[in-house]
Amino acid sequence: MTSSYLIIATFAMAGVTFITRAIPALIPKKLLDTPWLHRLNESLPLSVMVLLILTSLSYQDLSVSTGLSSAELHLLLAQIGALALVLFIYHFSRQLLVSMIVGIAAVNGLLWTFSSLLN
Repeated sequence: MTSSYLIIATFAMAGVTFITRAIPALIPKKLLDTPWLHRLNESLPLSVMVLLILTSLSYQDLSVSTGLSSAELHLLLAQIGALALVLFIYHFSRQLLVSMIVGIAAVNGLLWTFSSLLN
């Protein structure tokens, strides 16, 4: 990568960030009050959080022929359990920070539980 490429890429990212921040101020209020935009605004945080969590699940090789080690299986089960708990907590509380803290605690708690069951 050349330095000119990095400079151009930095300015492009800054431009895209600026445009996405400026668009709501430039769009007329009448268009911002549409029902579909309100529904999108309500459902987007949960959708983004689900996508981020699903892409972070560590399931590199789940083929039947290789099988899973017990540590990999426990990690996957802990992550899926934490995901379900996060979705449940977020559905009722609508508090993103609380849901994230519960998810982190759930992953660690489930991993600790699984490791203590093995010993």
